[in-house]
Amino acid sequence: MSTEPNVRPSTLHLPQGPWTTVLDCLCAHFPAIDRATWLDRMARGRVTDGEGRPVDALRPYQVGLCVRYYREVAQEREIPFEEHVLYQDERLVVVDKPHFLPVMPAGEYVEQTLQARLTRRLGIPGLVPLHRIDRHTAGLVLFSREPATRGAYQALFRERRVHKRYEAVAAPLPQLEFPLTLRTRLEPGEPFFRMQQVDGEPNTETRLEVIERGPQLWRYALHPVTGRKHQLRVHMAALGAGILNDGFYPDLHDTQAPDDHARPLQLLARELAFVDPISGDALRFESTLRLMAIA
Repeated sequence: MSTEPNVRPSTLHLPQGPWTTVLDCLCAHFPAIDRATWLDRMARGRVTDGEGRPVDALRPYQVGLCVRYYREVAQEREIPFEEHVLYQDERLVVVDKPHFLPVMPAGEYVEQTLQARLTRRLGIPGLVPLHRIDRHTAGLVLFSREPATRGAYQALFRERRVHKRYEAVAAPLPQLEFPLTLRTRLEPGEPFFRMQQVDGEPNTETRLEVIERGPQLWRYALHPVTGRKHQLRVHMAALGAGILNDGFYPDLHDTQAPDDHARPLQLLARELAFVDPISGDALRFESTLRLMAIA
């Protein structure tokens, strides 16, 4: 376990509650982390307030207090695939992320994340991803390296001014006419990490094309207009062609089983294109990674 954080700390603004100390609140808010672990982190200065002052076990509870802490995993599994930096300038870093590697710390992954690896490799402690793709998805991720211009790039994604193209391998859909546009409403499902389609006003939109037809599998181009969690995976499954090797959709497989590195999810973030809000240049990036052959 690293003694020096390679990622930015996580932040919690303390919610309304009956607790006496910050420690009591953290134990209640994160039941999977025991009290002894929080005490150890505090003793090592790994829990601070918003001003960077250490928070100890006696710090009184205060609604709205900003608490920053570094996630730690004692025995983190190594992910045996390497990321590739495709482009960098004074403001941006563009990276090809391999399958199975998370973009940011989550669950059992802290150091084995794209953000932590790049921070170590490039020596840029302020790297922040401007968007995310699933751990099981491979392909392009765009990082901001300076706070001063970060908001301008974040606005591109928020205002849907970034063209994103994905590729997926899945079962044929000969009964449908392509290209087609799918608009549905997605909401959190069960378990908490899955999404589901529900009735109501659409909050997602994906344009789909077929770019290669094999005897058993087709290759699809997916153009998400919106960027909801698992949007492409849910949309393909809803059409009757769940993406090959998807362990979440349409059916949930054993989430406790180790990753099968021989069967990666056949989903790739292939292209990002946008007009740079600072320079005015038209930028286009394409992944060098490839999905499986279908012929």
